[in-house]
Amino acid sequence: MTKQIVETGQAPKAIGPYSQAIVYNGIAYCSGQIPLDPATGQVVEGGIEEQTDRVMKNLEAVLAAAGSSCKQALKTTVFLADMAEFPKMNAVYGRYFPEVPPARATVQAAGLPRGVRVEIECIAAVTV
Repeated sequence: MTKQIVETGQAPKAIGPYSQAIVYNGIAYCSGQIPLDPATGQVVEGGIEEQTDRVMKNLEAVLAAAGSSCKQALKTTVFLADMAEFPKMNAVYGRYFPEVPPARATVQAAGLPRGVRVEIECIAAVTV
């Protein structure tokens, strides 16, 4: 099996030596997405709700480019700058996983790239 690099212009470009996602053996391993507008490369305006929504839209784009979707998500990891924002993040996050949500870990991070409030990574099955 070879690994397939996933890249889409519908999500922010990788800003370092990593891929947006790698598909290997029918599984998509998505890098953490932060709330960057893919058109401008800038952090979206607003609070945790707006940032979570943008992160999830970015994640959906990467999953689609990998041949997957939120419905096929197996595991996510959510990194929050402030765990007190968990309820608001969780409300937005839940809209993207209305049925059979994936396993998830949520942790508070001491610092996230570009001072954002949230970052989410995902592992998902790929439709062949």
